[in-house]
Amino acid sequence: MSHSLTYSATPVIELNLERKDGVRLLVKREDLNHPFVSGNKWWKLKYNLEEAQRERHKALLTFGGAYSNHLYATAAAAHELGMKSIGIVRGERTEPLNHILSFAEARGMKLHFISREAYREKKEPEFLRSLRNQFGEVYIIPEGGTNEFAVRGCAEFAKTLEQEIDFDYLCLPIGTGGTIAGMIEGLSSDKKIVGFSSLKGGDFLINEIRSLISDTQLEWQVNTDYHFGGYGKISDELLAFMEDMKMNYQLPLDQVYTAKMMTGVFDLIGQNYFEYGSTILVLHTGGLQGNGSIHKS
Repeated sequence: MSHSLTYSATPVIELNLERKDGVRLLVKREDLNHPFVSGNKWWKLKYNLEEAQRERHKALLTFGGAYSNHLYATAAAAHELGMKSIGIVRGERTEPLNHILSFAEARGMKLHFISREAYREKKEPEFLRSLRNQFGEVYIIPEGGTNEFAVRGCAEFAKTLEQEIDFDYLCLPIGTGGTIAGMIEGLSSDKKIVGFSSLKGGDFLINEIRSLISDTQLEWQVNTDYHFGGYGKISDELLAFMEDMKMNYQLPLDQVYTAKMMTGVFDLIGQNYFEYGSTILVLHTGGLQGNGSIHKS
């Protein structure tokens, strides 16, 4: 890549569990890898950006909702690399813009709002063709950044994790499925992966993930029990849990992904789900900027 995003090495912290459940709980603070393109977004965008530059594109175009961490990260990445960016946003423009979209616009992203009906066409070749006609020869990144380049970046990250840390289980949140697909591809087959979906009825994700990976002996599963009412929905219970994690472990979590995952991890530890004597590694995938929009369901 002629220009590359900066990356900061991130710490692994151990959470001292009050109850002795026979497991170690580690957290990889990947939320600290970049001020704006943080967590899994850095790895999902890495090879997409490289490909965009290889093909000599000057602009990135991608998709997201009004609170999309992916739009936020893509705008920041494009700005850092001196590229233009266009965000296709689901729904109508509402003034004043929320802090996520304000940030994206401040980083030079041109926001283009479309109806929810039109947004459903985001993967259709004809719709993508019409966007190219409208915006020129842009490099298109799918919603959430999930494609083969994202999987490649996350698989590379998985390999570095395994070299750095000795663990048995990897736990991580799931949005579009790209990060867990990369982890499945990159980790050795003796590891076990538990992904926590933030979507209500997230079972369809299993097929999405399967479409992104090759055959594997690695044991992985999608847990759909800790969505707290669905994507973007939060409750007093979840907010109290986030407060406890910050107070007791100095661990900030985001309300959409990592907090929900962590409630699941603690709950499963309490149920003796994880094998006695094992080490659980939790991946903090970033997204803390989303906490500026806390609204209870």
